[in-house]
Amino acid sequence: MPTLREDFDTLWRYNALHKDLPDCVTQNLNPAMPLRYYQSRALAQLFFYLTGFQDRVRPTQLLFHMATGSGKTLVMAAAILYLYEQGYRNFLFFVNQTNIIDKTRNNFLNPLSIKYLFAEKIKIGAKEVHLREVVNFQSTHPDDISILFTTIQGLHSRLNTPHENALTYDDFADQNVVLISDEAHHINAETRNRRELGQDELLELDTWEATVRKLFSARTENILLEFTATVELDNPNIAAKYANKILYQYALKQFREDGYSKEVKVLEADLPPMERALQAVVISQYRRKVAEKHGVALKPVLLMKSRTINESKAHEVEFKTLMRELDSARLERLNNNAGGITQKSFAYFEAQGIPLDALAAELRQEFDENRILIINSKEESEKKQLLVNSLEDKDNEIRVVFTVNMLNEGWDVLNLFDIVRLYDTRDAKRGIPGKTTISEAQLIGRGARYFPFQLEASQIRDQRKFDEDITSELRVLEELYYHSAQNPRYIDELHTALVQTGIIAPRTKTVIMRIKDDFKATDFWKNGVIFVNKRIRNEREDIFDFGDITITKRHRYSLQTGITLEALILENQPAQTGGTITLPVNLRDLGLNVIRTALQRLEFYQFSNLSGYFPYLCSIQEFITSNEFLGDVVVDVIGMMEQIAGLAQDQKLRMAIDVLEKIAKEIQTGTPDYLGTKVFEPIGIKYCLKDKTLQITINEGGDQERGIGMRETTNGALSLDLRDKAWYVYDENYGTSEEKYFIRFLHGIVNRLQERYSETYLIRNEKLFKIHRFSDGIVIEPDFVLFLVKKDDRRSIIYQIFIEPKGGHLLQADQWKQDFLLEIRNEYQIETLFENKDFILSGMPFYNETATKIEFERKFREACLS
Repeated sequence: MPTLREDFDTLWRYNALHKDLPDCVTQNLNPAMPLRYYQSRALAQLFFYLTGFQDRVRPTQLLFHMATGSGKTLVMAAAILYLYEQGYRNFLFFVNQTNIIDKTRNNFLNPLSIKYLFAEKIKIGAKEVHLREVVNFQSTHPDDISILFTTIQGLHSRLNTPHENALTYDDFADQNVVLISDEAHHINAETRNRRELGQDELLELDTWEATVRKLFSARTENILLEFTATVELDNPNIAAKYANKILYQYALKQFREDGYSKEVKVLEADLPPMERALQAVVISQYRRKVAEKHGVALKPVLLMKSRTINESKAHEVEFKTLMRELDSARLERLNNNAGGITQKSFAYFEAQGIPLDALAAELRQEFDENRILIINSKEESEKKQLLVNSLEDKDNEIRVVFTVNMLNEGWDVLNLFDIVRLYDTRDAKRGIPGKTTISEAQLIGRGARYFPFQLEASQIRDQRKFDEDITSELRVLEELYYHSAQNPRYIDELHTALVQTGIIAPRTKTVIMRIKDDFKATDFWKNGVIFVNKRIRNEREDIFDFGDITITKRHRYSLQTGITLEALILENQPAQTGGTITLPVNLRDLGLNVIRTALQRLEFYQFSNLSGYFPYLCSIQEFITSNEFLGDVVVDVIGMMEQIAGLAQDQKLRMAIDVLEKIAKEIQTGTPDYLGTKVFEPIGIKYCLKDKTLQITINEGGDQERGIGMRETTNGALSLDLRDKAWYVYDENYGTSEEKYFIRFLHGIVNRLQERYSETYLIRNEKLFKIHRFSDGIVIEPDFVLFLVKKDDRRSIIYQIFIEPKGGHLLQADQWKQDFLLEIRNEYQIETLFENKDFILSGMPFYNETATKIEFERKFREACLS
């Protein structure tokens, strides 16, 4: 029997769920924190379960099993907004650690925090909604979102030692409550086998899980939403408990594959602990310099991890002395034995004209004792958690954090780039990683959250950008280094733990694609060009009014009549309407004051924003009254005759806001913010192409050919030695099976091409160039570009053809890419003139060996051989 998660995976795969999120969510989250695709999916599945799933269980308990760093707290905030609209007002957030409470309270309630989750103003319907922290649910305001923050230990204590104004069990029996459990694996003590539990876990057994179950079960409409990255599904009792409760799962492995994490590197060094710490300091400063060079505001942080509190204190003292006395001689000794990233760091400082004495002075200042934080006990952690949680703030100068275990859970920081292990012990048995090693792997996973940055508008801020260009100096902004003593057995055990958690791939391969020397000797290398277009802001110069975009001008609005209808289900009779009618009302007839008030309630309709969509609009008055805008909008009002005839002002306002919210969404989706230019401009081939060093994950559930060269593949249908194929520019192809099938197809037809054309070149596009869809400027990086050169006595014609092999599972999802590629031939423009040269640009339909090859070959022959 399928689990709940499997049921919802099927529903999602067959597009049975409504994937667009409601405005109450999208309009009320912090616009600086756009929802990622997996967060949107988790929410869409939650909303369907609550309102459309026939097998919903009440009271409702659901688990979100999502990777560390994947943004579970933002999902919580979105769920709160949706549940508020569904009628819930009271929310209880609980977790096992006070430091997580402090962090979450700040993210939920402090608008000045850079991690504040909500919009500046929360507006649901026509009213502004306020977030309030409360200590109980006995006297909350019915229009507020009331949140109670507590540890599970504190919750148990409050409920079982009642005092005045305290939270009571009656709070949960008298009104609906949503319970939100973070790090929810801690409330499963009772489900585990008691004999397996330690003393602290036995305490949990007697309190936590039983308390939560009692609160949750108090009312059938109560909801318990659990969030964790580490539910113990290998425990049969816990697996059985959650079989029909895990609504969505997003594993750390998928998080990494999607590019939302840093790339983890383990740096072994046969050095004493403080020398390893100094090595991390040098690398950290190198990373900061590279970021500054490229305009990225980054203050990288180091974590110094000790085994015990006493050792941590001693290490802190030793490190402060090291930094206070640091001089060029100490750095020179480190440099003399340096390799890898350390050597690269010193080479960078030298290239930038920074001598070692100046570097030592800079490091003494950057890492002085005022920029060091130590967190070694619960008391310290609770006092300093807000400081730790604000390490990314521009006015937070902390560069180094010393700790033992206090940051293993609940630490939310993106600018951690180095973790230094200041001890050298192992706890594995028979090669199986022990608890300490697994804990270290989980800490690395927490530190591997990606630091977002953007160098150009087309880049995605919070995803890795240099997986296919690992020689770029900017790659260091996407790497987390774990500094360890040289201990091969420990490193093997750590690698095993990191693979188990999903933060590193089991096998990776670094390959180098080199441009052939013979190609570099050609005239095409020296003088050839590739044409690409640009992304530009859409000035909307052709948008004058609603008529130029698709805007619905007739809407429906139902008034609440309060009528109760009774019908016999078995009688084949239509339900009575109870006297309701439908009456068309012109929106502007609701009154100018009503329309103006509604517009003022919706930030989208600020004139400065609205005029960006309609550059020829003169005033809000014109927008309201002109038939080209709102003046011609009609609302079909459904209700009792007397209701419609005597609409109150608040009813008119609600109606106007409802219609205007719908129109705002249509305006935003009707005209994109960017366009791709139809003019294509030339870039010199020798400036565009370069040798590429790629890091490829091998055989991890994806295409089995990815990362395997064509001359080393065991699949005879894909095997080809490209080194002696003058038409292929690089010396090898490490792409997918579909790419290899396409290359074999071209290999089979290349003799006919060479009979017709004087030159034929196929270039694999490994992040070398990009083009932009005309309609909205979305970036496309076609896998290949084929150049065919036809010469006669007077002129040359150069054909530039974009080609994209595509796996069968992506043919439908990426149809928009094919549509654009096919559009190029009739839409492109070239304004740059070349003496005796003409250029023809086009794109081909997708190549797929089994699904589209026949059609592709027909189109290819028409374009190139007819």
